[in-house]
Amino acid sequence: MSNHLSTLISDVRELLDSASEVYAGTPTAAQVDVLRERLHAPLRVAIAGKVKAGKSTLLNALVGEQLAPTDEGECTRIVTWYQDGTTYRVVADLRNGESRQLPFDRVDGAVQVELGDLSTDDVDRLEVTWPSSALRDLSLIDTPGIGSLTSDAEERAMSFLASDEEPTAADAVLYLMKHLHATDIGFLEAFHDDEVSKPNPVNAIAVLSRADEIATGRLDAMASARKIAARYSSEPKVRRMVQTVVPVAGLLAESAATLTEAEFQGLALIGKLPSRDAESLLLTTDRFVNSTSDVGLTSMEREQLLKRFGVFGIRLASTLLRQGTVSTASELSREMIARSGLDDLREILGSLFAERRDLLKARSALLALGNLIEDHPAPGSEQLDADIERVVASAHPLNELRILSAVRSGWIQAKDEHLRELERLLGTDGQSPRARLGLPPDADDDTVRSELLATLARWQRRAENPMTRHEMAVASRVAVRTCEGMFAAGAG
Repeated sequence: MSNHLSTLISDVRELLDSASEVYAGTPTAAQVDVLRERLHAPLRVAIAGKVKAGKSTLLNALVGEQLAPTDEGECTRIVTWYQDGTTYRVVADLRNGESRQLPFDRVDGAVQVELGDLSTDDVDRLEVTWPSSALRDLSLIDTPGIGSLTSDAEERAMSFLASDEEPTAADAVLYLMKHLHATDIGFLEAFHDDEVSKPNPVNAIAVLSRADEIATGRLDAMASARKIAARYSSEPKVRRMVQTVVPVAGLLAESAATLTEAEFQGLALIGKLPSRDAESLLLTTDRFVNSTSDVGLTSMEREQLLKRFGVFGIRLASTLLRQGTVSTASELSREMIARSGLDDLREILGSLFAERRDLLKARSALLALGNLIEDHPAPGSEQLDADIERVVASAHPLNELRILSAVRSGWIQAKDEHLRELERLLGTDGQSPRARLGLPPDADDDTVRSELLATLARWQRRAENPMTRHEMAVASRVAVRTCEGMFAAGAG
């Protein structure tokens, strides 16, 4: 952890300690305790998007287990948290402030919760606790779809992610879309803020979900999806609201991560067919299910494979098996996960979210504490509010976030190569000195030191140049402090 970030974390802890003293003996004290716990809890990542964008499917792929229901209907009607724990349980946090543990069952692997005498309107959120290494450092939050068939479900999603009254409980957001639609832009704008207050480019990623459908299930579908995602990522409107756009074949990722031996055997039978026969069989979904071709699979078994993998997944798996690229279920699972784009998403989650987890959680704690003080003023809270403003204004990691947001918003004007270097230097490609300097991970210390000196000198000149625009001069001074921080931390 850098010295700047260590200082910020220490300041936030002191602020929360002061808040505990200010609100001691009041009902608000419990809320302060929750904020203290949040600072040490896993990063909270919300998954949002329009109805049937594949949110629950992607969540299952990231966990590596079928937990969230993914039926044909609209599954997620209540904001549902999935978190690691030592036991299996589901708790409903009710709108009246009470909590109730609920019975649940597993249907085809998915957790089906019994609400009993409760209606969806009674429940503020569900907390699913599930022992899982994938959830140890990252709690995932499944939200109702935007454009929901029920207005209440959409309102719950908007209230959670884009409330005008309080910051979202999520530290970061994955926004799923099938393609870039005006509705997606509108929603992203609704929860976007250029200040350090709501999800913004530094903690939001767009996922081009169901990427395999872009080329109607052809084997080159992901290549086409990557080109489209790259084009979206470069569009000013999109850059202003998310850090990047990642293509993922969500259904393939989920099915590959949860592949069974029986499914592997069924795919292997299709893989034994000559290429031309397999292509003919997979020409349409109806032909695949109802064909009289002797594949060794019943119509019901074919339908199940289609439901689990889609045409793209079956076509890809059978090709990999036919060509001898894989020969076992575990090999097929790994190869399909890699080709689904899930590994790319995980890598980005690691570099942009996981490496920033302490910063994002500190930011969330500051926002929530400021909101609490506004709602519940008390003797001593004015000084506490002033201390928050001081920390926010002086904390270098938060200044980095502000500059990144300003660059993405177009408020800072400069040559493209200068802006790209500035973004990278402030951490868009990763938090390590080598990533910030654009060096390979195996660069030796002398190379790092040499590049750091050159980078520091370059940004000092820009900061001091009287011809530099004011906004760029401010950004350059932040970049200089970033370089100085890397030196102080012993980089190179």
